[in-house]
Amino acid sequence: MLQEVKPHLVELRKRIFISALALMVGFVVSFIAYKPILNWVTAPLEKALIQVNKKVQKTKAGEWKVADKDANFTITEDEANNTVSLVDRAILNANKILDKNTSTKNEKMLAHSIKELAEQTKLQAIKSNSAGGSVLWGSVTTNQIGGVFVVAVKVSLYAAIFLALPIILWQLWLFVAPGLYDNEKKMALPFLIGTTLMFAVGVLFAYYVVTPFGFQFLITFGAFLYTPLINIEDYIGFFAKIMLGFGLAFELPMIVYFLASIKLVTEKTLLDAFRYAIVIIFIVAALLTPPDVITQMLMAAPLIMLYGVSILVAKVINPYQGDNEEDEDEKNPSEQKQINNGQ
Repeated sequence: MLQEVKPHLVELRKRIFISALALMVGFVVSFIAYKPILNWVTAPLEKALIQVNKKVQKTKAGEWKVADKDANFTITEDEANNTVSLVDRAILNANKILDKNTSTKNEKMLAHSIKELAEQTKLQAIKSNSAGGSVLWGSVTTNQIGGVFVVAVKVSLYAAIFLALPIILWQLWLFVAPGLYDNEKKMALPFLIGTTLMFAVGVLFAYYVVTPFGFQFLITFGAFLYTPLINIEDYIGFFAKIMLGFGLAFELPMIVYFLASIKLVTEKTLLDAFRYAIVIIFIVAALLTPPDVITQMLMAAPLIMLYGVSILVAKVINPYQGDNEEDEDEKNPSEQKQINNGQ
C-alpha cells in the first residue's frame, strides 16, 4: 500500500514546493515595494479621516466643534483645501528626493526638513476653520518600537498571497487532475481564470465601494466624544479581514459553476433554497465583516445579486429538466417489470 501512495506523496511535495516558492518570491517582491502597497492600504482610512473632519466642521456650532485656545490664525475651508493640496505636492517631492539613491546628504537633510514642516502645515490647515476653532482630528499611530516593520511584513505577506494565488490554484489543480475524467479536466482553465478574477473583483469592490462608507461611518460614530487614534497594526488586520471576506464572497458564482458542472445543482435547486440562502448570506456577512450594520449590508446586497447570477450560471451549465426526469421515472417501473418477467 505504501508503494501505491508514495507517487502521490512525491507529487504532493512537488506541488507544495512550487506553491511555497511562488509565495516566497511574491513576499520578497512585495517587501521591496511595501511603501506604495502600504500607502494603497491606508489611503481609504486617511480619506475617511479627512471626510470626517469636513463633516464635523460643517455641523452646528457647539455640537461637534471643540474650541482651540491655542489657535492663532484662521483660514477658510477653501484656503485650507488649497493649502493641503500644495503641501501634499511638497511632501511628494520631498519623498522622491529621499528615495532617490543619487541624492546627496545635504539634499536629503533639506528634503527631510521640508517634509516635517509641510506635514505640520497640513495638520494645522486641516484643523483650522473660519471661526478660529478646530475640529476633532484623528491620526494613524503605532504603539510598538518595531510596529512599522511588523506592519510591512504583514502587508507583504498578504500581497504575496494575492500574487501567488493563481499559481497555488494551478498547482492544486495539477495535483487532483489525474484523478478526473476528461470532461472534468476541461473545467481547469475557466475555473482558474474565473476564481482569480472574481476574487480580484471582490477585493476591488470592498476597497472602492465598501471601505469609504464603512470607515467613514465607524470613525464618525462617537467622533465628538473621542479623538480617533487608529493603531496601524490593528488596522491592517481589520483591512485584511474585509478584503479577504469580500474576495471569498465573490467566489459564489464560481462555486455554483463547479457544482453545476458535476451535475450537483440546477437553477431549481438554487431557487428552492433562496429563502434559506438569504439567511445564510446575512450570517456570512456578519461573520466576514466588522460589527457594523453598514458594512454588513454592503456585503449582503452584492451577495444576493451574485446568488441571482449563480442561478443563471446553473441554468446555462446544468439546466433543470423536470418533465424528462419524471417521464424516465414513470418508464423505469414498467421496464423493471419487463426485465423481471423476462427473468
